[in-house]
Amino acid sequence: MEPVVLRTLRLELSVLTEGDAEALFAAGQDPAVQRYTSVPTPFRRADADDLIAATRAGWQTGDRLSWAVREQGVLVGIVGLYRVDGKGSGELGYWLAAPARGRGRLTEAARAALDWGFSADGAALARIEWHAVVGNTASARVAERLGFRFEGVRRAALIGSDGREDGWSAALLATDDRTPQTWPIP
Repeated sequence: MEPVVLRTLRLELSVLTEGDAEALFAAGQDPAVQRYTSVPTPFRRADADDLIAATRAGWQTGDRLSWAVREQGVLVGIVGLYRVDGKGSGELGYWLAAPARGRGRLTEAARAALDWGFSADGAALARIEWHAVVGNTASARVAERLGFRFEGVRRAALIGSDGREDGWSAALLATDDRTPQTWPIP
């Protein structure tokens, strides 16, 4: 599959390039990114290069469709559809660099990825899941705003920087109305 570019009012979502390596490395130093995402800890410069290569490979195989989130040409985060299985399912993942948080950019970028993921011209998915380490309330609030339905806590289901951890799980179906949800988490 060829990488696609998505645009919103403020953002461009496009494939990571070698020119993103320094910005990606800097963003990967954030303790929250290391704590709540799958980036290696510590996150080294070579890890940024590996992530860029994995992004390109994921588009080629069609199972890891991720984008650099850019505002005015500057990398501010990553959003992607992962574990795309060819049977209509995938998983939404995302993170933003610390200076870009708190102004709705992540919700905007994730919504664009979801719209494309559910569209017939995109990945044509029927179900998109979301998972996060229990305690990652910032990620949960984004998923709530996107309309994900909370499905529960999966015990020791995720491998995080602290080892095996409990994970929140939610899903969104292509047929759901995407009304913002209120979940039973603090």
